[in-house]
Amino acid sequence: MPLVTTTEMFKKAYDGGYAIGAFNVNNMEIVQAITEAAGELNSPIILQVSAGARKYANHTYLVKLVEAALIENPNIPIALHLDHGADFDICKSCIDGGFTSVMIDGSKYAFNENIELTKKVVEYAHAHGVVVEAELGKLAGIEDDVKVSAEDSSYTQPDEVEEFVTKTGVDSLAIAIGTSHGAYKFKPGTKPQLRFDILHEIEKRIPGFPIVLHGASSVPQEYVKIINANGGQLKDAIGVPEDQLREAARSAVCKINIDSDLRLGLTAGVREVMFKDPSIFDPRDYLKVGRANVKAVVAHKIKDVLGSENKA
Repeated sequence: MPLVTTTEMFKKAYDGGYAIGAFNVNNMEIVQAITEAAGELNSPIILQVSAGARKYANHTYLVKLVEAALIENPNIPIALHLDHGADFDICKSCIDGGFTSVMIDGSKYAFNENIELTKKVVEYAHAHGVVVEAELGKLAGIEDDVKVSAEDSSYTQPDEVEEFVTKTGVDSLAIAIGTSHGAYKFKPGTKPQLRFDILHEIEKRIPGFPIVLHGASSVPQEYVKIINANGGQLKDAIGVPEDQLREAARSAVCKINIDSDLRLGLTAGVREVMFKDPSIFDPRDYLKVGRANVKAVVAHKIKDVLGSENKA
């Protein structure tokens, strides 16, 4: 099966009351872990690449790793997606370079400027058989080159979504309802709560249209504890409660982005191995444990959060 777009994935997810996991990839071990879990659970997946990942691993290496994963997992739908494309040029590069989906993030611009930029990307992408995700509202937090302070973040305005979708022709829309990037999403002592009232109002405004949640890692505390017990310093790392993500997946949310949870699992495995035996210097000894953790994270998300098991 070749790489696919997200069009059919999202239609099935919307109608079926589940979401597709969009997992960020940076190296071979992460690609292996995600696709092995998805293959064993017969789940469609989105492998997404940030600008930072392209700089780190090189566009060609990442594409070829994903192509290898397709050979190893021929029976599950896999889309390759650009996460947080900052401008037209990076979106064009990914479209021309084999991606089946791109995100143009114009959320930092004024509404009309966001529309203009998004429409330009949509026109080029659609002409090349590629789908486009855009964003309205601003998520707080840090992810690679995306840095938004809490003061500068803002919820998506439901009264803007219909005009935005109509004028741009975009295929899916990322919204801001209380998620944020990174492992420090909420202050200690507070009760994390997504704005489902905003989500449901948006559903009414654009019925049947696929919605995306960024910054949706839950920051598993077992991995935080392992990291801190083995020399790490992740004080007060708090994520989005998984029951709220499951509720979102039952609604118009068809794509849920997960990155920090994978990083935590990988880092916990590496730290635990190297801390227990400082003499180890073979990368295979510690990366295989980190890889196993990432696979466990993805399997759990597919089965218990996204609801996408056996949906391939």
